[in-house]
Amino acid sequence: MISRTVFTDLLIMAFLVALQIFVLNRITLFGKFTPVLYPVFVMFYPFFRNRFQFLALSFLIGLSIDAFLYSWGINALATTLIAYFRTIIFRTSTDTSTDFFSFQSLQWTQFLLFLFSSIFLHQLLVQYIEFFKFSRIFEIFLNVLVTSGISFIFIIVYALIFKIKQKV
Repeated sequence: MISRTVFTDLLIMAFLVALQIFVLNRITLFGKFTPVLYPVFVMFYPFFRNRFQFLALSFLIGLSIDAFLYSWGINALATTLIAYFRTIIFRTSTDTSTDFFSFQSLQWTQFLLFLFSSIFLHQLLVQYIEFFKFSRIFEIFLNVLVTSGISFIFIIVYALIFKIKQKV
């Protein structure tokens, strides 16, 4: 098992930000949907690590995306909130009540439910903060669903490539 330090966390963050900005943001599916991959940092961060460091790194990755997209902190807020509520999301999507969390002990359906609920909540926060209008509520919800579905596929590919389920 690879030991993760703050330096390796920063390298992973730099890789994900570069991948998101320079590759994925250039992909537009169906004319308006862009896949989002950088929240995997928050989703797959080890549960046993320092919580305050985790929140700071989550804020930093969101702020890095905001710096490139000129989005005024929307992604920083969404990733920080996902990081803050990650334990609750994990417990509700996996039916776990213990204080010890591990991706290794999950079934694939629980793992996929955790991934989809995390990305859905992230996209819901980003889209509603960015485009909030009561008159566009159904359009925003459709955008969240489609973007979450597309991002979910990209995250599954990422997890399979890097074998996240076994390493975390």
